[in-house]
Amino acid sequence: MLTQIKGEWVLGFADGNHRMLCDASVVYEGERIVHVGTEFDGVADRVIDARGCLVAPGFIDTHVHSGHRALHKLLADGGRPDLFGQPYMDVTIARDGTRIKGYPNYLSREEAAVDPGIALHAAFTVAELLRNGVTTFVELGGHVMVQEALWRECERLGVRGYLGPGYDSGRWAADDQGRLRRVPYPDGGDHLFEEAVAFIKRVQAAGNDLVNGILVPREVENCSVDILRRTVQAAQELGVPMATHAGYNVIEFYETVREHRMTPIELLHSVGMLGPRLNIGHANLISDSPRLNYSGGRDLALMGEHRVSISHCPINIVRRARVLDSWKKYREAGVNLTIGSDTYPRDMVMNMRTASYHGKVMSHDLNAASAAEVFEAATLGGARSLGRTDIGRLEPGARADVIAINVGRQDVLRYGPIWDPIRSLVECGVGDDVELVVTNGQVRMEQGRIAGVDLGALRAEAQQFADNVWRDLQDWDPLRRTAQAMCPPSFCPDCM
Repeated sequence: MLTQIKGEWVLGFADGNHRMLCDASVVYEGERIVHVGTEFDGVADRVIDARGCLVAPGFIDTHVHSGHRALHKLLADGGRPDLFGQPYMDVTIARDGTRIKGYPNYLSREEAAVDPGIALHAAFTVAELLRNGVTTFVELGGHVMVQEALWRECERLGVRGYLGPGYDSGRWAADDQGRLRRVPYPDGGDHLFEEAVAFIKRVQAAGNDLVNGILVPREVENCSVDILRRTVQAAQELGVPMATHAGYNVIEFYETVREHRMTPIELLHSVGMLGPRLNIGHANLISDSPRLNYSGGRDLALMGEHRVSISHCPINIVRRARVLDSWKKYREAGVNLTIGSDTYPRDMVMNMRTASYHGKVMSHDLNAASAAEVFEAATLGGARSLGRTDIGRLEPGARADVIAINVGRQDVLRYGPIWDPIRSLVECGVGDDVELVVTNGQVRMEQGRIAGVDLGALRAEAQQFADNVWRDLQDWDPLRRTAQAMCPPSFCPDCM
């Protein structure tokens, strides 16, 4: 079936980068694009009218933690100062002898298999990504049963996922005074590593381009040198990319230096992980950062020399009073910048805007982190991090991953006059402006509606689940805080 999408603006691809076309079309047949241009002489079986829209490649979100992120909502405008703004340590480490309600990583495989929250996590995640124009995403190391549920949702809703159960050699724990310590697993994490490899082999045997494998040693400070080396070997044998969290946390940085006398980036270099197929989550707290008072480091140069990718999650880190220092420096060093949503919202347009504005401020350069650069990071940059040249671009032969964003909508004045649709989108747009999503040549969302998904019902289910989690927070919180104590409501409403 030949399908033609007619757009007022179409972001094609030429000479290694995006190229804007006016009053043009994207034509695809099956899973592949066959034509991008202003003239099309063929006769399409279906014509989709996207006048007033920017037709573009689907976004690639390189840093997703699945779920509705109920616990992270309690960290808005606050958090424990002794954790230096690191959100996961504040809400995903339970007091000794307790388990976090609603958090899959505390469940056994058997418990997770029957936990209704797992399916909700996956359904909410994939639907939110799709609604915001994401056609490919990377999940950074959730529970194996979360990966299984995401696999089902990727196939059901038609979003391309890079999935792999996270693994490590131990975990963080907390006593009843909130003091952290690292607890190693008896087998050093072998069972988790083997589980991840087995999952990826099953994914590869299934042969569905919508579901791909990725190796994710969760956090560098919790992984042994041995398990990191085995990750490199397995990635080569399986032909899959790798992702981890490194240079993301003040405590992680100093713990790694204390234990190994190397920075987290130097540790990854020592085991051979640095390279074009590695996506480092955040990498904003590295030896080059003035926030760490570390002298003589060359983390940025190492990442650039090895063409490493980082998943920059601008909204998530700026909420924690942190920034990337700086967008311009990382680009000039040769680091491949990509964009991730991390927790919430999974709105790539908002994340591009935040990356652009803070990139200018931290670079002290109004030309830095331009709309074109952040859009490139959200598309081509993500594709590079996955070693793919068939996504993140609109050209003949590429996968038919296409979105239409209504920058010309008549029910809002937010966009105003449009001179450049990319700048207008980055400065004025939101994810809900995406009206059409096509993945692998199949229409997955049209006029903002996803077949088989009731967004209102899904949100109501998430609200009910979150209310239960918040109600029982003090049962496991290391400091026995209630939700109201952790996150005092704005203006003290009577309804809470």
